[in-house]
This record gives sequence, structure tokens and C-alpha cells, in this order.
Amino acid sequence: MRIESAEYQGAILPEHQGNPLIEALPAKKPWEEVMEKFSNYPDYAEDIAHHDDPLFREEYLNRIDEIRQPLTDYEACFRAVERTIKKGYSTKNPLTPTMAQFLHYPVDERPNIEPRTGYFQPKGDGLTLIGDSGVGKTSMVEQVLGYFANVIEHDYYQGQKLEFRKQVVWIKVDCPSNSSVRDLCEEILATLDLAHDREKTKPAGTIGALVRQLEQCIKSSFLGMLVIDEMQNLQFKRTGGENNLLRFLHRLVNKLGVPLFFVANPPFDQSLIKELKAARRAESGYHHTMSVLARDSASWNAFVEQLWNYQWTSVYTELDDELNDALHRLSVGNIDMACRTYREAQRLVIGSKDERITVATLSAGNAVACGLSRQTEDVSQLRASIALPKGKQRRAGTATVSVDKTGDITKPQHPEFASQVIELLGAVDLSSRINDPDLFQQASETGDPIQYLRRRNVLLDDPLSELSYS
Repeated sequence: MRIESAEYQGAILPEHQGNPLIEALPAKKPWEEVMEKFSNYPDYAEDIAHHDDPLFREEYLNRIDEIRQPLTDYEACFRAVERTIKKGYSTKNPLTPTMAQFLHYPVDERPNIEPRTGYFQPKGDGLTLIGDSGVGKTSMVEQVLGYFANVIEHDYYQGQKLEFRKQVVWIKVDCPSNSSVRDLCEEILATLDLAHDREKTKPAGTIGALVRQLEQCIKSSFLGMLVIDEMQNLQFKRTGGENNLLRFLHRLVNKLGVPLFFVANPPFDQSLIKELKAARRAESGYHHTMSVLARDSASWNAFVEQLWNYQWTSVYTELDDELNDALHRLSVGNIDMACRTYREAQRLVIGSKDERITVATLSAGNAVACGLSRQTEDVSQLRASIALPKGKQRRAGTATVSVDKTGDITKPQHPEFASQVIELLGAVDLSSRINDPDLFQQASETGDPIQYLRRRNVLLDDPLSELSYS
């Protein structure tokens, strides 16, 4: 829980001015400034790429998991959350008689005497974000919500001591797998206890009493938004299409004015369609289906260009269209799978004699990192194929190297020739080293090309004998 002391900003809308709940929220800022808060680019530590010990370089691959780059979807989601929280608070000014009455009486038992500022009118909207696992849905929600403190502590407002102390801006809970109202109520209650840093509240014995207990706790906490993840767990009865949990959530919006943010995997959208009222409520503030990124999208290219900077191989491989295409194909545009593929591709070649990143290297890295997701390769078999030879395992503090065994035919496949082949690949005077560039053409024109190459002393029938030390 992130707790901050209230710092009041002047509200933009006249109807929001003088409301400490709204004026304690972060001031509205241009997207460019907000985006900087969402971004996280770990230190690359370029000098580590030149470290002699591959174990040092391999350790830095963990930083790839810490990269956070806002995508084009983020702005709309952030603005919707910002707007919805303010809208929900707009009728909950704690300095008005309206709110005093709302806090004092149960929602279904308000007196007939109307306060001079009017009865409480709830203004809670619903937001819904749907997307398959790994598309960046959770990362986006966490970064958007993380912009706002969980709890804001109040003391004095414009010289007036406030009667309440804490404002819970948002909490996040998971939808129970059994769609139980009791389970959800108890989880929300426990999360609010945590926000207030107090002993766990003992839940009431009956559902009716528990709901009233939770409603009072929500009101006194000035809850700004309730985020419910894993909403695909929502279950409907076989007859009638009704769901008690959904009706309970409607009550939070309709009676308490608490904005709800549903986060789910498909087919939650199809579940909502079963109840028209639920669908309208869930999309009243924001609705978005998050999908994998297209290869030609600005988000994908910006993401990959940033990701590619985190490269701790001994030789830096420039990003080109072929590698970009391969990474997108292997990850199917899923940024989580792309990060894991790139990370494991480096892990496979760091410590080998040739640490270039190629399409084959990315494919091998993808098989290791995303084998279960792809369900196309036996990861254990792959690990065996790329394992270092027995007796050649790396040891801490050593610079033992192996040959890349990711199946890349453009790299040396035999340790006995690796150094020479790699040296030739990087040679700038390669053409001058070839005494007879037409040698193989000449051999093809003879009746026995193999015998011709033997006579020219360029063919070794037993190359290992040349490497013996006897």
C-alpha cells in the first residue's frame, strides 16, 4: 500500500472545487509527463557487455524483466481511471450535509428529511479491460493505478480540521472462482483493513449483515475505485442468467457510487452480454479489448527498439527487419513472450565462442522461454541439445566458453574449428587470403573433383589428425 499525505491542488471544474477528496488527487498533467511516471528503463550498464566472465553478463539479463514502456493503449486507460475516480468523488464532498447524512444512515434507510445540499446521488461508472494473458493487460493496469496513491491521509483543509483521516483511492481484489458474494465481501473487507493499517475485521455471520458491514466500511473509507481482476471467473446460473455476485456489484455502483474496474480474460465480454444491464454498466466509463501488437504497429516497433538495447552479448547485434520479423512471429506480438524470448536467446549464447543473435538463436530462446505457450517443442530435449559438454560447465570466476548449439548453421558447429571459423567471419582481408578463388569451379569441370582437390592439398580426409598433439 502506498500512503501519501494530502497535498491539495486547485480543481479544474467549479463543481469539484472545495472538495478535498478531489483536490487531494494528482493534478491533471499532459500525457508526456504522465508517461514518464509509467516508464521504467533499468540501467543498461554498457561496461558489463565487455566483462570477461559470462556469468556476470548473464546475471544482467534479469533487468529485461524490469522494462516498462507505455504503449498507445495506456493513455485512454489512464484518462478513464482519472476521470472516473473524480466523477465518483464529485457527489461525496465530506464537508457537505449530504455526505454527513450518507455516512450516518444505511443506504436503504435514509430519513425523509432532505439535507440543504440534497440527497446523495451516486455517480459510479464501470470500466472494463479484456485481453488474453501476456498481452500486457496486468502491466498496464498496475502502472495506471500506481500513478495514484492507495491511501491519502488528511488533516487540515483550508484551515479546517477534517473529521475523517484516510481516503482510500483504490483497492484491487480478485473475483472468487466460485462467484461467491461472501468470499468477495470478505476479501474487500480485508483489503480495506490493510489500507487502514488496522486489525482484521471479523466478518458478520449472515450475508445480509456482511453486505451492510462492508457498505459502511466502504463509505467511511471514501473508496474511490474498486478494481476486480480475474473477472472471467464470473459464473452464471444455468437458468435465468442471473448472478448474485453481479447483482451485488451493481448495488455498489447504484447505491454507493463506487466506480468498478473489471479486468478479465476472454470470454468475460460474452458473459456480460448475457445481462444487458451488466454490459451497459461495465462499459459506461471505459471499455477496451487489449490484443497482441501488430508487426507494423508503432507500439511494437517502439517496444522492440527499446528492448533491443538491453543486450549483454560480447558482440552487439544490430536490430534489422529480419530479426524484428522473427521476434514478432515467435512471440505472436505478445510483449511478455517477446521479452522472455529475447532474454533466453541471449542466455543461450552468452559464454559461447560466437555470441551473435540470429533468427535461429531467437527461435531456440523462444522454445526455452515459451515452450508451454507454444506447445510445439519439447523444452527438456532442447535444453539437452544446447547443454555444454560434460566437463565444460562454466564455473564462477572463469571465462570458459562453448560453441553455440542453438541449431544456427551460420555459426561454428564444432569446437575444434570454432576459433578459426569465427576469426574468418570477422576478417576484413578475407579475399586476399584466397589464393585461387576459382578452385571449386575448376574441380567441378574435372572427372573426379574430390581427387582434384586432394592433389591441390586443399582437402583433408581426416581433419582431426591435424589437431592432434602427439
